[in-house]
Amino acid sequence: MYILHVSAECYPAAKVGGLGDVAGALPKYLNKTGATASVVIPHYHNKFFREHSWENVAAGAFYLGTIEYRYNILKERSGMLGFDLFIAEIPGLLDEELPYGYENDMRRHLGFQICVVDWISHQPNKPDVVHCHDHPTGLIPFMMDYCNNYRHLSEIKTVFTIHSAQYQGQFGLDKTYLIPPFDEWKRGMLEWNDMVNPLACAIKCCWRFTTVSPSYLAELRQSALGIEQLITDEQQKSRGILNGIDADVWNAQTDEWIEQTFDAATVTDGKMANKRALCDSFQLNPQLPLIVFIGRLVGDKGGDLLSDALRQTVMRLNREVSFLVLGSGVSEYENALNALKTDLPENFNCYIGYHEKLAHLLYAGADFLLMPSRVEPCGLNQLYALRYGTIPLVRSTGGLKDTVTDIAEPDGFGIRFEQATVASVDVAVERALTLYRNAPEMEKIRKRIMLFDHSWDHAAYVYLELYRSMEG
Repeated sequence: MYILHVSAECYPAAKVGGLGDVAGALPKYLNKTGATASVVIPHYHNKFFREHSWENVAAGAFYLGTIEYRYNILKERSGMLGFDLFIAEIPGLLDEELPYGYENDMRRHLGFQICVVDWISHQPNKPDVVHCHDHPTGLIPFMMDYCNNYRHLSEIKTVFTIHSAQYQGQFGLDKTYLIPPFDEWKRGMLEWNDMVNPLACAIKCCWRFTTVSPSYLAELRQSALGIEQLITDEQQKSRGILNGIDADVWNAQTDEWIEQTFDAATVTDGKMANKRALCDSFQLNPQLPLIVFIGRLVGDKGGDLLSDALRQTVMRLNREVSFLVLGSGVSEYENALNALKTDLPENFNCYIGYHEKLAHLLYAGADFLLMPSRVEPCGLNQLYALRYGTIPLVRSTGGLKDTVTDIAEPDGFGIRFEQATVASVDVAVERALTLYRNAPEMEKIRKRIMLFDHSWDHAAYVYLELYRSMEG
């Protein structure tokens, strides 16, 4: 079975969030099962592209409205990722460094999708499954079924994964002329609430759709920015499959980016060595419990809560806790955190931006990871934290609810709270400090969570089972 994944991101070639991690790991683990999986992403003018060697394996042309674009499909030569990575190069359209954030994103994403479908249509060995990820690829199932030049692809199975329904890629119906000529009787498949909605279109047209955790699928039936009824109506072809993590990349025993490697048997000494390195770099006291936040500073992730919550907690708990934040996002939240460094110099610091090596060190050296998310379809950070013996403090939502059991429950190992509020974070941190002071229990939990298996091994077989369920 040959599965072609189509995504706007793929670690390490291009990553903004969890989508990049999934697209960079799932194909590798599918290949370990005996399937053949590869990935195609847009071309970005970034460091990864410049530092790798590429082979041109296909070329062609397509129209975006009345404008003709030439394209090349480039294949990464080394095979270092554990799967074939293809890049769609479209001069004059895909000329930017990042996946998102440009005025012409709609045209960039649409052009990429047309390019991929055109490329597939000319391949002698076509994929058995085209697996699309999030709204920048959401029109591909429609094109394969209903666009005049590509209807011969309609027998290829399509799977669509919703990593986040917060972003649906809507654009005006007046832009449908940009889509390759299609059966006008099927125009309704494109539309939702008087807009072209790629996410909704994908749900309608794909053979199967998935979410990245079972709880997120259930939540989308209640709250999905206007497509709740559609998800309910199409539930017979839906499935919530919990993401895995790349256990080769996130491994405290082999991680070259941390100060000292360790395993479950040496977790206490190993974490302290990494904690000291962190605290030396950020002028914090390694004898205090260290809580970290890693992620985008946006409302969905609770970024707006951080400065007030951390200030209140530090002061109320008599400065007996330290916090470190790694992330970027809304400038207002960034500024508030930078100001907090001045107000609480002995208990708080932050790095505004993204730093992969620092992220690994934070997981290795922190005592607790804070995730006050309002929306968390799956969450990977809590799974990375467990691999490094770091105890998660999470809001009870989406995949966080599926992967973290509160210490008050039988076999619990984390701390959960119900509301994304300053007060809830404050109480969760106080519970964390109580646990921290119980050194034997803390060590017991650390040893146990390091042995959890959240790798892609299991999830890859679940996806393989899903692909096979569409046969015949």
